[in-house]
Amino acid sequence: MLYHLLYPLAYKLSLLNVLRYPSFRIVAAGLTAMVLGLLLGPIFIERMRVLQYGSTNVREDTPDTHKKKAGTPSMGGALILASVAIATLLFADLANRFVWAALLVTLGYGAIGFTDDWLKISKKNSKGLAGKKKLVLQVLVVVVVYYACLTDWRFHVEHRFPWVFVGSYVDLHVTLPFVPSRLFNPDLGFLYLPFMVFVVIATSNAVNLTDGLDGLAIGPTVVSAMTFLALSYVAGATIAGFSLAEYLRVPYIPGAEELGVFCSAIFGAGVAFLWYNTYPASVFMGDVGSLALGGGLGMMAVLTKNEFASAILHGVFLTETVSVILQVWSFKTTGKRIFRMAPIHHHYELKGWAEPKIIVRFWIISVMLALVALLSIKLR
Repeated sequence: MLYHLLYPLAYKLSLLNVLRYPSFRIVAAGLTAMVLGLLLGPIFIERMRVLQYGSTNVREDTPDTHKKKAGTPSMGGALILASVAIATLLFADLANRFVWAALLVTLGYGAIGFTDDWLKISKKNSKGLAGKKKLVLQVLVVVVVYYACLTDWRFHVEHRFPWVFVGSYVDLHVTLPFVPSRLFNPDLGFLYLPFMVFVVIATSNAVNLTDGLDGLAIGPTVVSAMTFLALSYVAGATIAGFSLAEYLRVPYIPGAEELGVFCSAIFGAGVAFLWYNTYPASVFMGDVGSLALGGGLGMMAVLTKNEFASAILHGVFLTETVSVILQVWSFKTTGKRIFRMAPIHHHYELKGWAEPKIIVRFWIISVMLALVALLSIKLR
């Protein structure tokens, strides 16, 4: 918004020329989101406490250390989303369709999570929105945003939405990390949309499963946000006529550098939230935060063409998800559990690990995986 309002006035005030540079707006968005989160955090937490909007999502078989957390103010993800949305709208180029796609999916998944949280709080139970309804809504959000932001929607309306991808602004090819595109670069065609839906939903639900300890989910989230900031800038930025994407032999995506503003906003809002969510947490993000942030990260994987590389980057989230799948499969087929409790962070709790130790070690692993994901760019 400021880019569109103030940059045209640069001929009168040369200082406004800085708005033309994505790098400046990336930093400004991150700082704005962080300041908003830090300033509004105490007000939000106190309001949630007064309204008694506390966490009810405490399982009967949960470790004893978690039972005392019942009643801790929840839905802190709403604060994250507000900070991200404000910072992105202020500093991003609002003519960029990638920014709108990422932001709308994030807010759409936030609305789903908010509904889930509200049902849990209002009905005083931990079931919330039915799983099938949640899944249908998640699919619907991605499909609608794809057609609205990432295709020539006028063509699809005129031809009653044929199952074709004419005018798609997303490359329908996929690549593998560490593998040159000349060896593996298939065009998925009409299969790309289902693949895209899977990536976004899987990432969203994986972050949701990880959000079980104080600061456990938001830590890897801010690491992923910074990683995607670098990846998006590399994919789209041209410096003095020099293309970083061409040098590193990654897909060149015009306009992708603007996604750095969105990623920086997530980073800033996430760090601010971590200030209040660190052990012992004063507030939980709730599904409104975990589903939304996961959806945003999933969209970043799609928009920067790092769908498979995100499996490395999101290794912590992936491990948590796989542990749940294996636990359910083992119990249904053999009647035995592989882990003491799933997701796997609870397994380590029951082994006697202190909660802060689990959290920090998962953060360290997340940073290591981010470095591996970045390394895969150069070693294609």
